[in-house]
Amino acid sequence: MIRVLLADDETMIRAGVRAILAADPEIEVVAEAGDGREAIDLVLSHRPDVVLLDIRMPRMDGLSAVAELRRVAPGTAVVMLTTFGEDDYIARALGEGAGGFLLKSGDPRELLAGIHAVAEGAAYLSPRVAHRVITQLTGGRMTRAVAAREQVTALTPRERDVLALVGAGLSNGQIARRLYLVEGTVKAHVSAILTRIGARNRVQAAILAHEAGLLDSVEPPDGEVQ
Repeated sequence: MIRVLLADDETMIRAGVRAILAADPEIEVVAEAGDGREAIDLVLSHRPDVVLLDIRMPRMDGLSAVAELRRVAPGTAVVMLTTFGEDDYIARALGEGAGGFLLKSGDPRELLAGIHAVAEGAAYLSPRVAHRVITQLTGGRMTRAVAAREQVTALTPRERDVLALVGAGLSNGQIARRLYLVEGTVKAHVSAILTRIGARNRVQAAILAHEAGLLDSVEPPDGEVQ
């Protein structure tokens, strides 16, 4: 069971999101918060697996809350849920350590997929957000590609394999099955990779994998069993 805490200052939005989550028998909403500060307090008391954070909330907004959650509850995954898709929100949320970014206007199936992905240790961006991120990167694509390839040369061949699969959006369990490793070994590889490339989270590592061209030979994860 994936335990979820939902934080949004609009009661009707919380009710709608809760209804979507209730359709998945593997997801349980354990608490709701109306602002970022309350969300942090409830995370510390309920210890959910995933927090869904709205960006614009009173007292403490979602961007400030995710930064604080990375400090006080690093084991809890964070997904940003918002009506706003501006690039600066996306960049700040991912930079602060969010594992996913979803738009409220998106398909409800994206919400369920995103929660499952980050709960499994993967990163998840809604297709519209992913397009924005890729578009942002294209301006300095060649320069970024050279720098990214330089960074991954510090990794072992096995670490590069793992990084490529992180970039493809696979969870630790899926990577373990793909590479015939135990999940604990994959987790150790991911930790080492983040340290070596100076990434704060899997989203940043995935972007680097894309820029370095590591995904060129990776089969899509659509057929992977959760």
